[in-house]
Amino acid sequence: MTSSLLEVKQLKTIFSSENGDVPAVNDISFTVNPGETVAIVGESGCGKSATSLSIMGLITDPGKVIAGEVLFEGSDLLSLSKKKLNRYRGNKMSMIFQEPMTSLNPVFTIGNQISEVIRKHQRVDKETAIKKSVEMLERVGISNASKVIKQFPHQLSGGMRQRVMIAIALACMPKLLIADEPTTALDVTIQAQILDLIKHLSEQQNTGVLLITHDLGVVAEMADRVIVMYAGEIVEETTVEELFDNPKHPYTMGLLGSTPRLEVEQEMLEAIPGVVPDLTEMPSGCPFHPRCKYAIEACKLEKPALIEDFPDHFARCIRAKEGL
Repeated sequence: MTSSLLEVKQLKTIFSSENGDVPAVNDISFTVNPGETVAIVGESGCGKSATSLSIMGLITDPGKVIAGEVLFEGSDLLSLSKKKLNRYRGNKMSMIFQEPMTSLNPVFTIGNQISEVIRKHQRVDKETAIKKSVEMLERVGISNASKVIKQFPHQLSGGMRQRVMIAIALACMPKLLIADEPTTALDVTIQAQILDLIKHLSEQQNTGVLLITHDLGVVAEMADRVIVMYAGEIVEETTVEELFDNPKHPYTMGLLGSTPRLEVEQEMLEAIPGVVPDLTEMPSGCPFHPRCKYAIEACKLEKPALIEDFPDHFARCIRAKEGL
């Protein structure tokens, strides 16, 4: 059996507020293997980005990881000092952030920011680092790369800044890539190019990919396994084929029903009623029951566990075996 590249065990992250501690990530566990792409999906506010930031050690006040383990190649990242953790970040593990303008330093050129990562982790001279920076920009679809490396972030469009962030993340050919909505602000052509680049990295370098997205079309194209999150918890986990063909959790069914599919004739898309609950005022029982059309009285009283109802198919629903 393949040894896991990343193993998250019972991770719990809270954010302090006036109303008490809010569990943004609540006791979740999963693995990512070398060469495997695992997608995390769910609505905004479900805990997807908080999960990725917790893994990278980037949760800041008022947030805090209070429990669990994040094992990367067997080492618990949560127990490392900041200095030791920095040896992993940007080198063995990288992240593509959702907001490139807030992630890039406005006072340094693009070339400085990419070459800094390369020089820090690969110990090459400045000329070699700049040359590789140009190559990385070209790989993510920036044709005038030799000009772009001399520019500052504010001089680029949103799409170009996003591609710069991807170039920085891929510069050291990481073993683990965490991509948080990596194609935000990109047109369809560039989106396909970036996804192909990530897929190529995974296949050729045996890189594990943790893909955070709300786009189920991207999931179908990219993922091997899928984790569905709701209100900070995993509610379903299985292979991408099984998820689309045989979803077990009503929330997953709602996500799929609200997504247009070319192969299925649909007169009208279904919408999931209501919104993700306020994490400071969680409903009793199953957190999804106020929005669930399959909810019964027991759903209001009993909080379900994440159970393997079928081989390699986990669902957090007391009615999962009924074939809703």
